[in-house]
Amino acid sequence: MSDRLVSPKLTEEEQVIEGSLRPRRLGEYIGQEKIKENLSILLEAARRRNESVDHVLLYGPPGLGKTTLCNIIAIEMGVTLRTTSGPAIEHAGDLASILTSMQAGEVLFIDEIHRLARPVEERLYSAMEDFAIDVMIGKGPGARSLRLSLPPFTVVGATTRVGAMTAPLRDRFGAIYRLDYYDHAALKQILIRSARILKVPADEEGIEEISSRARGTPRIVNRLLRRVRDYAQVKADGVITREVAQAALDTLEIDQLGLDQVDRNLLLTIIQKFDGGPVGLDTLAASTSEDTETIEDVYEPYLLQLGFIARTPRGRVATRLAYQHLGLAAPGGGNGLGPGLWG
Repeated sequence: MSDRLVSPKLTEEEQVIEGSLRPRRLGEYIGQEKIKENLSILLEAARRRNESVDHVLLYGPPGLGKTTLCNIIAIEMGVTLRTTSGPAIEHAGDLASILTSMQAGEVLFIDEIHRLARPVEERLYSAMEDFAIDVMIGKGPGARSLRLSLPPFTVVGATTRVGAMTAPLRDRFGAIYRLDYYDHAALKQILIRSARILKVPADEEGIEEISSRARGTPRIVNRLLRRVRDYAQVKADGVITREVAQAALDTLEIDQLGLDQVDRNLLLTIIQKFDGGPVGLDTLAASTSEDTETIEDVYEPYLLQLGFIARTPRGRVATRLAYQHLGLAAPGGGNGLGPGLWG
């Protein structure tokens, strides 16, 4: 899955390149206008009160800019950013070590915060709410609890599965923002900026073609730009035009809506193996040799956004739009869903 060109996951090879393309200030950040407006007010209010920013939770599909926004929060507040992830904090003691080293006003970014172990999460509650943490001194009958005060700091959590977070953890975030897929206009602005930074010559129609196949995701649009740049340098005169972009993306098997062979195979599995659905998530995962979390977090969000699949109480269903996109004869009836749900 990580080898897919249209995967929203960040690869190790991309970390340096993506870092150079990331905006550093809120004014440079393209898209997510409502979040930017609310976040600018949050940051300015904290600056005027000379306080740390309230805890922030960012959620939405991967590749939409959650990590970038976290970096911007730290830069705008002029403080250090410390980065970790839910799976990396295995024990409550690991969290205690991180928290006791925090300085006043610093930002702690916890990626995949929904994957925090329960003992770690419970230790985080008092740290976020009271800026204090309880540590055990000694062992056995003589052990005692000692409460350590912490300087005010900000937790920024990021997750692709906000529903997997416990209510007590969600409730401790004062600001919760949902990142949505980007429209073509925003993606075009991102592409123009990235092409300028990477010194890639591209005309407006070439930019339009790439943005239309980028699945509404900045990380993917920048990755496609680099691959089309390679094609233009080898197969053309180095300039990205509409014709060059179309030829490059067709060669990479990315269609007009940004679907690749993996997406099409998922849809074809529902349509051909299960008569359009409904099919349970576990069954679908077994049939496609993918785990359920990958299907839910990576494949489904964009297919749901396009209206190509629907989630029902009985399972996943391929819609009439999916049949049309794949050039298949849709089942009868006017409801737009596969026959399994209604037949």
